[in-house]
Amino acid sequence: MNKKKIIRIKRITKLRKKNHQLKTTRLVIHRTSHHIYAQIISYTNKILVTASTLEKNIRKKLSYTGNIEAAIITGKKIAKRSINKGIVIVSFDRSGFKYHGRIKALANAARNSGLQF
Repeated sequence: MNKKKIIRIKRITKLRKKNHQLKTTRLVIHRTSHHIYAQIISYTNKILVTASTLEKNIRKKLSYTGNIEAAIITGKKIAKRSINKGIVIVSFDRSGFKYHGRIKALANAARNSGLQF
């Protein structure tokens, strides 16, 4: 494995271990070069809500799904779906990615739509 990936995995492990001790619901983000995925997962590792740029209604709106605009739409969708399920407070799990660009845009969109973290 390459060194950058090993360092990212170490960051993920520390964060998820702490979240499991606190027994918090978390908003997990994963990004690739073409898509961004968001899931709300309970502390028992059960997926409660999901949203991603793979959904047809998001792909119809955008010509390219690997940009900040797609991340903002995904953030609004995940917030709306979680609030409909009664989940308002979550902890943010960025999966070891740096907090800038698409990750930051998704987080800000989710906060502005009503999620608290």
